[in-house]
Amino acid sequence: MENHPLELSAQAFPEPLSGIKPCDKYTLFRETFPEFIYESFAAEETETEIRLTFTFRVPGLASFAPTWTLPKPASMRVSLSDGAMRRLIFSLGLVELVSYWKIACPPKVKIRCGTIGKEQADWWKNQYLSGLGEFFYRNGIDAHFDEFMTIESEGEDFSAPAVPSEMPLKGCLIPVGGGKDSIVTLNILSDLRRESACYVMNSRGATDASALGAGYTREQILGIRRTLDPNMLTLNKLGFLNGHTPFSALVAFSGILMAELYGKEYVVLSNESSANESTVAGSNVNHQYSKSFQFEEDFDRYIRQYIGSRVRYFSLLRPWSEFQIAAYFSRLTDFHPVFRSCNVGSKTDSWCGKCAKCLFVALLLTPFLTDEAIHAIFGREILEDESLIPILDGLCGLTPEKPFECVGSREEISTAMMLGIGVREREGKNVPALLGYFEKTPLFEKTKAQGNRYFDYYQEQNLLPPAFAARMKEETEKLKQTFAGFAGL
Repeated sequence: MENHPLELSAQAFPEPLSGIKPCDKYTLFRETFPEFIYESFAAEETETEIRLTFTFRVPGLASFAPTWTLPKPASMRVSLSDGAMRRLIFSLGLVELVSYWKIACPPKVKIRCGTIGKEQADWWKNQYLSGLGEFFYRNGIDAHFDEFMTIESEGEDFSAPAVPSEMPLKGCLIPVGGGKDSIVTLNILSDLRRESACYVMNSRGATDASALGAGYTREQILGIRRTLDPNMLTLNKLGFLNGHTPFSALVAFSGILMAELYGKEYVVLSNESSANESTVAGSNVNHQYSKSFQFEEDFDRYIRQYIGSRVRYFSLLRPWSEFQIAAYFSRLTDFHPVFRSCNVGSKTDSWCGKCAKCLFVALLLTPFLTDEAIHAIFGREILEDESLIPILDGLCGLTPEKPFECVGSREEISTAMMLGIGVREREGKNVPALLGYFEKTPLFEKTKAQGNRYFDYYQEQNLLPPAFAARMKEETEKLKQTFAGFAGL
């Protein structure tokens, strides 16, 4: 990767940025760096790979050139110069843009490599504002749609969809992250494996093990490498703004692009209905915004109105809660040693056993697995660790703010703990410390009085094509029957 030098002068900020509040940095940076420019996008081919490069610049601060490397199909079914492909690559750059824009949050964004219409620009502004909800909230920034960003554009016209390709599409492209959700999707769609493929971004052990364990071959695992520009990391160290960006939106646009390249009819996500719940009670701040049904609907509309692709994007697990997914996954014991969901341990492909994501997964599995089985997954007695009580409080709703992680709803986490306690008490087993703590809270009695509604749960608000909807309704009934005689359920 070409590394552009920083344009930032030593005199720009004579005082250390570390002593300035993030909300004050926001104001200072916007005054100092008023423009963000999306200069260009490029696609290059070799015999085996496709390399995408996006060029951004904040005048007076830095230039950025993040890259994506995609596996190239043995036989290219569509040219990179095809109208829908160019729109997808350009749009992927518009998603990538937000990771670099947030460094200084310039009030004006200039797109020099493509023209978009006003409604299209408003669509992107809404995605940026909603997708950065956590970033603004945690940095104490009061951002509003009308003032946080204006978008100007020029260049190739991308304001209308391309003429769709006539090439036939078949099978599913299934993004795999190595966690329980995508493993459940792979198993539910196991009969479609021959004509489908797995999509993996920045592969690690758990992603490949999940796909291989589900019966996919190495050739069916399509791995993408996304590389951040070093200037972003340097500026983060210097004290520029940092925070969560809508990663799943990158998966959405790159997934459609890969499906076009490989001739797949569907991009099948594994986002559940629980992702719709706000992270901060009483607000629209949602760590999982780009996994929410709102984003899924918005994205589907965007693809139809502005891209010209016939590939359909939907989440197979949208009708289900995380509770149902955990119940289904609890029976997939071959995957228990290999699945991983911990962001802290992602670089080492491990569970840290101390974070909100680890605790969430452990709590959700308590009705279905023994303490010994849960210990085997995490390598420690996570349910006995009382230092995790503050995290538990946030997960189940004893505090208004959930941990900023991809975790289930407050109600289903409380339900899982309530049932996990009941199972252990009826079997005469010890109740672990964290479940014992929850049992002493008023929320336990409230949850117990409400009972368990999750095996009758089916979220009708989804984008499943009819054949997939019928499959999920059948799986819902089978899951209910599987656990019909289970103690406490």
